[in-house]
Amino acid sequence: MTSTIAGAGQVGRRGFLRRAGLALGLPALGGLLAACGGPRLMPGPDTGAASLGHGHGGVSPGGSAGAMSVDEMDRLHEEGVQAFLAGTRTAIEGGQPLEPRVEGGVKVFDLTAGPVQWEVSPGTVVPALAYNGQVPGPELRVTEGDRVRINFTNALEESSAIHWHGVLVPNAMDGVTYITQPPVKPGGRFTYEFVARNPGTHMYHAHHNSTHQVGKGLLGAFIIEPRDRAGEPTYDLDRTMVLNDDLGGYTLNGKSFPATRAIVANLGQRLRLRYIAQGQMIHPMHLHGVPQRVVARDGYWLPQPYLVDTVTVAPGERWDVIVDCTEPGIWAFHCHVLSHAESAHGMTGLVSALIIEA
Repeated sequence: MTSTIAGAGQVGRRGFLRRAGLALGLPALGGLLAACGGPRLMPGPDTGAASLGHGHGGVSPGGSAGAMSVDEMDRLHEEGVQAFLAGTRTAIEGGQPLEPRVEGGVKVFDLTAGPVQWEVSPGTVVPALAYNGQVPGPELRVTEGDRVRINFTNALEESSAIHWHGVLVPNAMDGVTYITQPPVKPGGRFTYEFVARNPGTHMYHAHHNSTHQVGKGLLGAFIIEPRDRAGEPTYDLDRTMVLNDDLGGYTLNGKSFPATRAIVANLGQRLRLRYIAQGQMIHPMHLHGVPQRVVARDGYWLPQPYLVDTVTVAPGERWDVIVDCTEPGIWAFHCHVLSHAESAHGMTGLVSALIIEA
């Protein structure tokens, strides 16, 4: 498997998939995953939270191989990578852009929080809480200076509220129950309205019983584009990466490997990547092959950008990086807390790839 991946950049992604025999249809993938036992939930080694494994030999993500043979372990690792590269998908993707409607010059979004059954990876469905039926909730994008209105409806069985994390808002719009507003009761509604003042990568999330509500999916990206882009770095692609570590284990944009999405770029393109950490753990996000130029933290431009291969993203933080896609190939991209990314039965959780096509 090592030699196959190493040669991927020379033939391009499509050629690599054909050569490796990975162009499987969804029915074939279903059979493959069923043969692997299907992913299942297991308790994490330290936190007691659920983490995702592939269900082989009862081995937890940080555990040893036990009675697993060398060939079986290798097969499971290979099949997980094959399923990922073949494009394993779940029924619904989270973090989809939500286009506002315009009413009297105001950009209006409607958000409803409610319970859902969320498929974290193929065959693994967990009870979750979602905005508009998706985890993460819809990505909201506006422009600096826009007047924004969010109509929030609470379809949960408990009270809730929405906090606009990192966004400069009037105190009454901050979304913290019993400090800036009363809780929104089940079946209730609340309207948030403010002017988008500070451009950058921000987020929104529940701020009532938040350990449970945010952990189970009430979170999303809130992006304010600058009105004047003259001071921004140039880039060709813009991608958001929301990290969480409660819902079904370790998730990237609401999914666990192999159902995470690869980032695909052409050789020579520049990628802007927005990390958003909404969980309770630190995730050092490590990109193989090419460095990451860190340009902003918590929505604010750094006076001096710097190069790293690993960006340590703590709860509540947002980091923006620029990646120059100069090296063709399939490059692993994962949290470097290894129990969040790999086990005896293969890669899992916070794992993706940057595919640079020549």
